[in-house]
Amino acid sequence: MYKEEVYNIISCCFEVHKFLGKGFLEAVYKDALKHEFKLKGISFVTEQKFEIIYKGKTLDHYYFSDFIVFDKIVIEIKAQHNIIDKNLKQTINYLAASKMKLGLIANFGEESLKFKRVIL
Repeated sequence: MYKEEVYNIISCCFEVHKFLGKGFLEAVYKDALKHEFKLKGISFVTEQKFEIIYKGKTLDHYYFSDFIVFDKIVIEIKAQHNIIDKNLKQTINYLAASKMKLGLIANFGEESLKFKRVIL
């Protein structure tokens, strides 16, 4: 699913990790990735708000995704020792709320970049 788009996103993530390495806060990787996306001409939005509708009512709680790329892929950025089940569940929630089908978790907190595809 979205093979070329995923390749472009992951190559940007690898470039950021290659340059910065591990050890920074998530916010630093997000800022660097924004810059890399701009350099590569990749369309994205940050902190996209997703409301949750229940039986026609908008609930008080909502989600903010780290990135929406190419108007169809949810990206969740992490800077931790490894990707855990909680990250997977969080991304699934973002996909459900956004009605998108593909999410990527990119973890910059390891020796090399790790990523996981999440498909609904």
